Amino acid sequence: MSTSGISQSGSTYDLIKQALNASSTRGNVIADNIANVNTDNYKEHYVTFEDTLNNTMDNITMKKNNSKHLDDGNTYGSISVKQDNTTSMKNDGNNVDIDSEMSNQAKNTLMYQALANQASTRISMEKYAITGGGN
Repeated sequence: MSTSGISQSGSTYDLIKQALNASSTRGNVIADNIANVNTDNYKEHYVTFEDTLNNTMDNITMKKNNSKHLDDGNTYGSISVKQDNTTSMKNDGNNVDIDSEMSNQAKNTLMYQALANQASTRISMEKYAITGGGN
């Protein structure tokens, strides 16, 4: 029996988990932005995950093709919350665009649902394979 797919599957679950965490964090940040749309001098916040994930994936130098290889210790796609101080939407110094935030909220909700569905599907497939198709 080959176990080469187990390690890959584990890293896929880790990546899905990290993406779900990023989406959850993004939802909280968007909610904060919407709640502060009328707060003087409030600057919108945003979550970076996909950019750091892409940068990390582009810079992978060590490949694991055997379960006995050492892990490089990288966590792919760090989640961070940053503040946008570059613009101002209104005279009061606030830069939250409510239309953009509502659009981002809808997009983020769809992304979270897709990620949760992906995780559920993978678990169901592995359960089916383990049980041999039975209950």
